[in-house]
Amino acid sequence: MLPLVAGFDMSRRQSTRVDLCRGDILETLSRAGLLAQIDVSFSNSMIEAWWRSLKHQRLFLHQLNDLATRKQLVEFYVAAHNAVMPHSAFKGQTPDEMYFGRGEAVPDELADRRKEARRRRLERNREVACSVCPRSSPAQKGDVAA
Repeated sequence: MLPLVAGFDMSRRQSTRVDLCRGDILETLSRAGLLAQIDVSFSNSMIEAWWRSLKHQRLFLHQLNDLATRKQLVEFYVAAHNAVMPHSAFKGQTPDEMYFGRGEAVPDELADRRKEARRRRLERNREVACSVCPRSSPAQKGDVAA
């Protein structure tokens, strides 16, 4: 038996042929798409990603012989996740910094560090030129701003 597809039972053969116009089919599909969008709002993908990280970064790397070991590993990971690991969703802040309001300067500090690292990298790359490549000054090449 064929499944119900887009609101139509494809397994039944009716004696009278029902002609569905393209608009009816698109309307039915759009209603199905709308339902899919509503279902996505209740997704648990974030917690699934967190569990995957816990398993791969902690649990799979150790022998889990007893409950105490498992508890210790999970507690360590949760503490590190909240207080130590920066998150891109928080612009480099940890969840604790976000929650307790202690990390307002972190995004600006990271931006300054990126600019400084870029400046040092450009400077180092300009110093180390091979004998084949001509050395050029930044004024000649039109130095790119950070």
